[in-house]
Amino acid sequence: MEINLSGRTALITGGSLGLGFAMAKALSQAGSNVIIVARNEENLKAAHQELEKTRSGEIFSYRCDVQDANEIDHLFNHISKDIGPVDILINNAGRSAAKPFNLISDEEWQDDIDLKLMAAIRLSRLVWEDMKQKKWGRIINLLNVYAKAPGAETAPTSITRAAGMALTKVLSAEGAGHNILVNAMLIGFIESDQIKRRYEASGSNGSLETFIKEAGSHLPMGRMGTAEECANLALFLASDKASYVTGCAINMDGGLSKVP
Repeated sequence: MEINLSGRTALITGGSLGLGFAMAKALSQAGSNVIIVARNEENLKAAHQELEKTRSGEIFSYRCDVQDANEIDHLFNHISKDIGPVDILINNAGRSAAKPFNLISDEEWQDDIDLKLMAAIRLSRLVWEDMKQKKWGRIINLLNVYAKAPGAETAPTSITRAAGMALTKVLSAEGAGHNILVNAMLIGFIESDQIKRRYEASGSNGSLETFIKEAGSHLPMGRMGTAEECANLALFLASDKASYVTGCAINMDGGLSKVP
């Protein structure tokens, strides 16, 4: 299935590494202009240079901490001036945060809410009116499987991700009449930078490859997914091929979640 996103502009938060980078690469190769946003200037620069090698559309990059409302406003001022309206928003920024409930401080709760929920709310609000005027828009929220089936010691992530799923449903209902399609991808265990950080924290004496293979062997498909496989789904949801798909929370987990 050939997908052409020529003439579209996509904004991807957390776009310098892992899933964000893979989605940026897939969309740019399909012809979309791609804006990647991240906090780390060095990673952002490296990602930009790498994307330039294979792109079809234009690549733009901006440093921004999406936990900060003022930085988001500053980012959009630059985007509006330098590039113009955003057609595709992928709210991907996030990090793993999970511990026993009674050990989570107010500060940790607020940090997680600002990063995983409020950033998506603020960014979606900023792109919304332009999407309505154009009668075309795509918003994809990257969540995880705990949004549907939270377990013990999965907060605060499971709570903010569940709220992100509710946000997806609300926006999809409000956007449908304007051809703004809003969906969520619920990520399971994917080979990514988060897995790399988990490996480093584990103190394992084996290689990262061995760690990934062993962890993946316990999953229904017998392996972890890849960032490229996630990017394929995002590419579809961002395209006209998904023109009647909205309000969906799609498990991207190789069968891990017991909740469909």
